[in-house]
Amino acid sequence: MKAARFSRFGGPDVLELVDLPDPHPGPGEIRIAVRAAGVNASDWKKRQGLMDQELPQTLGYEAAGVVDEIGEGVTDVALGDRVFGFGGDGAAQGELAVLSAWAPIPRSLDFAAAAALPSSVETAARALDQLGVEDGTTLLISGASGSVGSAAVQLAVARGARVIGTGSPATHDHLRALGAEPVAYGEHMPDDVRTIAPDGVDRALDVAGSGILPDLIALAGGADRVLTVADFAGAREHGVRFSRGDSGRALYALAQVAALAEAGRFSLPVARTFPLTDIAEAHRVGESGEFRGKLILLP
Repeated sequence: MKAARFSRFGGPDVLELVDLPDPHPGPGEIRIAVRAAGVNASDWKKRQGLMDQELPQTLGYEAAGVVDEIGEGVTDVALGDRVFGFGGDGAAQGELAVLSAWAPIPRSLDFAAAAALPSSVETAARALDQLGVEDGTTLLISGASGSVGSAAVQLAVARGARVIGTGSPATHDHLRALGAEPVAYGEHMPDDVRTIAPDGVDRALDVAGSGILPDLIALAGGADRVLTVADFAGAREHGVRFSRGDSGRALYALAQVAALAEAGRFSLPVARTFPLTDIAEAHRVGESGEFRGKLILLP
């Protein structure tokens, strides 16, 4: 099969499509013919040598496609089913991918929209679980308009929480449509939050990683009420929890979000799609930050 890989660290030009042996699912896994695969910031961080150091490396942890091989012990899918989920071996950006966790694609979603979901949804659900967000919680999300932030808004609203979300003024209509009360970034953010929530907030989630943790701590009433998925250094400095997948992944959220999407209560925008052959351009666009929504590769 053709798959994305790099054999040296550097800019997008180090990416190449190579022929790799077809993967096969192990027990409890399935294989899909990939129709769409998500691109994430971790992809270009890996390519730059900021994460794993081994070479060569393949890319991709989320994909959507059609089941074409089923591993031992799997009984909840059939050949030909449309599914989306996580690739267990980090090689989902290719023609075939082995999935270790999956859910059926809702009829209302195409492959690109489904491939946009797994990483953002799992990150958001895990953060909400770790914060203890539930019915009646007032939650402040810093960076609410991005993919993870938008997922967190919708999942928190589905739990019955009141959500206040920060974003640029251009995103406020989008945030309202998701069910959040928008406030603008900047020095006036804490005062704006207190205007609509005079007693502060119960919990705060930092998705943007923009040095906002001291303000979130003050608004939530303590570092133990704040969690970040984007600011590791700030978390250590201010005593805030940093959420990472190796502390337990919220894989249940795949099926949950599929049901919400089918009911018209969840969506994530796809900013742009690229042929797999244009993966270098996808990385250039991703690193520019000049987009809202997910970037998707179409093998």
